[in-house]
Amino acid sequence: MPGDDRKGRYLPPGLRTLLAYRRDWLAKDVVAGVVLTMLLVPQGMAYAELAGLPAITGLYTSVLCLLAYAVFGPSRILVLGPDSSLGPMIAASLVPLMASGGDSGRAVALASMLSLMVGVITILAGVCRLGFIADLISKPTMIGYMNGLALTILIGQLPKLFGFSTDADGLIDEAAAFVRGLADGETVPSAVAVGSAGIVLILVLQRWLPKVPAVLVMVVLSIAATSVFDLGGRGVSLVGELPRGFPPLTFPEVRVDDLAPLAAGALGIALVSLADTISNATAFASRTGQKVRGNEEMTAIGAANAAAGLFQGFPVSTSGSRTAVAERAGARSQLTGVIGAGLIILMLVLLPGLFRNLPQPALAAVVITASLSLADLSGTARLWKQRRAEFLLSIAAFLGVALLGVLPGIAVAVGLSILNVFRRAWWPYNTVLGRVPDVPGFHDVRSYPEAERLPGLVIHRFDGPLFFANAKSFRNELMRLTRTEPPLRWVLIAAEPITDVDTTAADELEELDEALNAHGISLVFAELKDPVRRKIERYGLTRTIDPAHFFPTLEAAVAAYRAQTGAQWTRDTDSPRDPQDP
Repeated sequence: MPGDDRKGRYLPPGLRTLLAYRRDWLAKDVVAGVVLTMLLVPQGMAYAELAGLPAITGLYTSVLCLLAYAVFGPSRILVLGPDSSLGPMIAASLVPLMASGGDSGRAVALASMLSLMVGVITILAGVCRLGFIADLISKPTMIGYMNGLALTILIGQLPKLFGFSTDADGLIDEAAAFVRGLADGETVPSAVAVGSAGIVLILVLQRWLPKVPAVLVMVVLSIAATSVFDLGGRGVSLVGELPRGFPPLTFPEVRVDDLAPLAAGALGIALVSLADTISNATAFASRTGQKVRGNEEMTAIGAANAAAGLFQGFPVSTSGSRTAVAERAGARSQLTGVIGAGLIILMLVLLPGLFRNLPQPALAAVVITASLSLADLSGTARLWKQRRAEFLLSIAAFLGVALLGVLPGIAVAVGLSILNVFRRAWWPYNTVLGRVPDVPGFHDVRSYPEAERLPGLVIHRFDGPLFFANAKSFRNELMRLTRTEPPLRWVLIAAEPITDVDTTAADELEELDEALNAHGISLVFAELKDPVRRKIERYGLTRTIDPAHFFPTLEAAVAAYRAQTGAQWTRDTDSPRDPQDP
């Protein structure tokens, strides 16, 4: 493509796309930009309020992140903006720093600084090529985290849907405050009616008429209902007229002691944003034939967040739903986002009162339907059927969000993912192998109880690296295998799955070999990888382990044992058994 030549090699990805722009894309990008704007405006306002910020900041944020990604984003199709999954995290970062009844100006300044911090973190991650960071959250823990987030958002929006507000913080407190509000008669029936109708309308249109902009239809009908039924006079809160114009370039002013708490929130938000962006980029790239450039995506996300933070915005992420809308509308490049940003600016300058009669319960309906899309109940049920351990991880992540809060919840999710990796390395699968007639090779005796074995020989397979955490259990396992009748002569390690041996494990192997030698048993290895064999030699283990006891294949090791002992294959019940067998 022309944008890939030497002339454009050093330009930002968006400008390289511009050099390769095709004239026949223009009409499709314009149409997609118009359609996208219809979704950006109500969602931007709704997600701003979800984050505890004025609705107008959602529009400022949408404009800046779209323009920044158009310049720095490598994908021609991804759409960035305020996101329902980040809203509670932003609110959780701001609430502890806000005094009771704190002014909106301070909230905006804190959110803007949070966005700048997220931008710096993600830009550094991209420059340092740390794309693997997005893999710190496993899918089961992410499912649990998102389920907890969906429930948190849903409960938090119920008071607005019913026409009142609460000062509670946290899922349990918010649920209790909502119930108290209902019991105290604070419900506004007209608010419930318009909000509930909005939820039903969005869900029905998304299910049966997916090409229709459901959110836009609901917003238009809600504004019409305000005029027809005088909802404002019936106690329903309205958005009101938005400030005219666009904010100037502003560096947010916050207190020094605010920086550390904001930085902690920024790390969690950056991690979720990166994971969301990489997964969406991968999904849409596979459909459009584009190549995923993870490090460039991180840099672009950082630029978008930094730009939003300098114009009274808040942290953003990639939106799968808005990207899908743009794709269905025929978007061909990031010009779609530029057109969407331009239309929002025109609205702010020329028509700031366009949404003044939009009911607040309608915005709650937008957020609640978005929260429902975050939940993955079918995925949770699949984990229950497929792997109970990962189901429990998912539930633990869910409870972390529900009971501890959104930001601690992401820490729980990451921690559980890391612990799960460690658990698998700590207790890897291990078993005894035998020969199965008419099946080439050597096989797990648990899967083939009829497998034949050689008297005096046990073949043991350990499916993981040998390191400080599992070395002692590996040694104890082999010592248990030796307590059999007739006595063992060889313990043969099927070492192909052993990918590493650290110094602690090397010391354990040396002690194991000496203990086995004291009982007249030889420790033998087969199929040990060359890098691992070189480590063993560097550790000096060949001083105790006979170099002749390293074989290239299991077949060669077994043949050597049979030649030495004359043993014959047998299914004798006195043969050494796997200690984990029933």
